[in-house]
Amino acid sequence: MPRSRTTASAVVVCLALLGGVLSGCAYEYDDGLSNEDGASPSAPAFTDAAVPQDPGLNQPVSGAELDAWVLQVLPDAEGQVFHSGSGTLEADEERKETTVQLPKGTYALTLACRSTRRVSFSIDNGENELVDLSLRCGTSRVNVVYLAADAVLEVKVDANAPANFAYRVSRI
Repeated sequence: MPRSRTTASAVVVCLALLGGVLSGCAYEYDDGLSNEDGASPSAPAFTDAAVPQDPGLNQPVSGAELDAWVLQVLPDAEGQVFHSGSGTLEADEERKETTVQLPKGTYALTLACRSTRRVSFSIDNGENELVDLSLRCGTSRVNVVYLAADAVLEVKVDANAPANFAYRVSRI
């Protein structure tokens, strides 16, 4: 008998044995829902771990409520605070403010807003735009920037809906 026929026969026999062994295997597992007592199993109630955010938390506030919100979203800074600002914007209003002259160094720009829509922040150092951000309200954002020379920053904030805003410029 030629060698290639013997090899082919051996391969066929191995495959047949392997197929027979594997066809006899069955995977079973206990899912914890056995129904031996005849009662119908009740599925566990689905609960969402994420609690939906209260929509009222993004409504703009004024007076003492605004001051309390600013303290909450801009907690004490680790460095020297050079400038901070906060306020209220009407729909389609833009506010521009400038900082004091800041010495060369690294700064944290903390931004926050309170509105049903996004609020846009833009911070420029003369010709250089350092931050251009449309912030989803209900969160705070910290941007770290390095100023190579003394500079005065211009902060622009605008909103398409009534909003509160807060920002802080602190040296790291």
